[in-house]
Amino acid sequence: MSYYSCSPPPLQHPVPTHPAFIPEPPSTPASPQGYQRFVSSPPPTQQYAARTQYNPPPFQPIPNPQHQHIPDFAAWGMNDSTAQFGMHLGQTAVAAGQDYVQKNFTGMIPVTMLKHHFNVSNSYVMHKLQLVVFPWRHKPWTRKVRRTEAGHTEWQPPRDDINSPDLYIPLMALVTYILIAALQTGLQERFHPQILGTSATRALLVVLLDFLFVQCGCYLLNVQGTGQVVDLIAYGGYKFVGVILTLFAGLLNLGTTIYTLVFLYVFAANALFVLRSLRSVVLPDLPANVGTVNPTSRKRRITFLFLEAVLQVVYMGILVRV
Repeated sequence: MSYYSCSPPPLQHPVPTHPAFIPEPPSTPASPQGYQRFVSSPPPTQQYAARTQYNPPPFQPIPNPQHQHIPDFAAWGMNDSTAQFGMHLGQTAVAAGQDYVQKNFTGMIPVTMLKHHFNVSNSYVMHKLQLVVFPWRHKPWTRKVRRTEAGHTEWQPPRDDINSPDLYIPLMALVTYILIAALQTGLQERFHPQILGTSATRALLVVLLDFLFVQCGCYLLNVQGTGQVVDLIAYGGYKFVGVILTLFAGLLNLGTTIYTLVFLYVFAANALFVLRSLRSVVLPDLPANVGTVNPTSRKRRITFLFLEAVLQVVYMGILVRV
């Protein structure tokens, strides 16, 4: 019996197929600041050289505005007298510009006038709304005056005089009118964002037409001291209170008869309010002015007042059609 031995085959190591030489990566161009980017970590000598290339800027203290000095005009080719003349000329030009703006623009509607017409209180707003809706229950209609510290006379603010016109109620009524018009069109399923712009444009045009009519009438009738522009705009803006009541009657679906009666009532109330309010503007029959208006001119002015009152039905008729 014989034994046969089997030995394993010899091991064969794999032969590498990649090239023995590894090419260097392409060099990156140097940046303008002198830095150089490396794909791999640079040698320690290059790292130290890169660190030594950066030179921080010198420390510059923040200037204190309290210690700033006047620039040296001599370095610009100007002496002290020339610089002072230029500064004086600039100050004179600025002062002249401010004076021109105050005389030609600020004098139209000064800020103090706007503050005067927005000087209202809660009590004034409630009583003024009652006056606009029920004008025949109010007496007297004469505005009150007061004397300032400088000795001049001026109208009392609205919060101290219910007969004084204000801009708060007309402005709030205008905004409320636009919102109610949008609400009514929405309930009728015909709302569109353009309704807001259309309602605002219609309302402003009506106020503008009313103001121009009063101004033209006072000019043609040679009415002296026709009042301030803001006063006339305020008087024309109270009609939105009656228009809002009419729109509410339409929203409640009370019927055509009730809607028409409400419209006629608020028209009559607004007409009487405008008639009595503008009387002091068109017919200034104070004791100092008695005899200055002849009977013929007085009759024409009374006719103009009634025409302005009747035109309120046209203005309000345009506004309620939304």
